[in-house]
Amino acid sequence: IGPLPYNSIGDFLVGACKQFSGQPAFVCMGKSISYAELERLSTAFGAYLQSKGLEKGARVALMMPNVLQYPVAMMGVLRAGFTVVNVNPLYTP
Repeated sequence: IGPLPYNSIGDFLVGACKQFSGQPAFVCMGKSISYAELERLSTAFGAYLQSKGLEKGARVALMMPNVLQYPVAMMGVLRAGFTVVNVNPLYTP
């Protein structure tokens, strides 16, 4: 396996959004979000997180059900240079 053309998972996801922009990225409960929408919304969320003064590599906890907002939040965190920490109350006894 040769070197990957991406520096991070966030870069990989951005590349996928550009390549498949007109196609649905996720479908949930009868609604869908395209790759273009995913890129636009995750860019905005990532910029919001960066505006809060978090340091590169900071951990950002996400506690969300399986909804279309989750991939937007996850991608926004990653592309902003932060680390996603999934939090779920069902994970604890």
